[in-house]
Amino acid sequence: MIGLFEIFITAFIVQNIVLAGFLGICPIIGVSKKQSSALGMGLAVMFVMMMASIITYFVYHGILDTFDLRFMRTVVFILITASLVQFVEIIVKKFFPPLYKSLGLFLPLIATNCAILGAILLNVDRSLSFVEAMVNSFGISAGFLLVIFIFSTLRERLDMSPHTPKGFKGVPIALIVSGIMAIAFMGFAGMGS
Repeated sequence: MIGLFEIFITAFIVQNIVLAGFLGICPIIGVSKKQSSALGMGLAVMFVMMMASIITYFVYHGILDTFDLRFMRTVVFILITASLVQFVEIIVKKFFPPLYKSLGLFLPLIATNCAILGAILLNVDRSLSFVEAMVNSFGISAGFLLVIFIFSTLRERLDMSPHTPKGFKGVPIALIVSGIMAIAFMGFAGMGS
């Protein structure tokens, strides 16, 4: 049980996919203007990452590894992720139109979100069991959700603040804040040893 908790904490905070791995930064910068859209994007990424991890685990171990087709893993993983994103896009468009409108172009871009592919490849490269891979993927996706939500909260405050210089409003302040958050999360680096 301690091993699973370690896997979760490491994926969630210590080796956060965004702040330590620098993966998935595009949606963090693009969708973090409002808390509601950031939360929606974080939940969508969480769903796609978990489903992709489940499917790719069985495809990799049941087909690619069994038939010595491991060299196809990246292409297969991208196709699985893209298919899941299309499914999520259809569901969000039908049942959550305001969220679909607020996410705009960034919802289909989940398919190219390198954080999802990174999580799937980490599961395979670390030779994690199914349960360990699910805990790792959940930790990674929860870490992504945490960062995008904190980031959106900070961006909303900074965009409304009269003290933020005009030249820094928008993306420049977002990049500065992301750098400061990454430095803050570096304090957790010693926990993984």
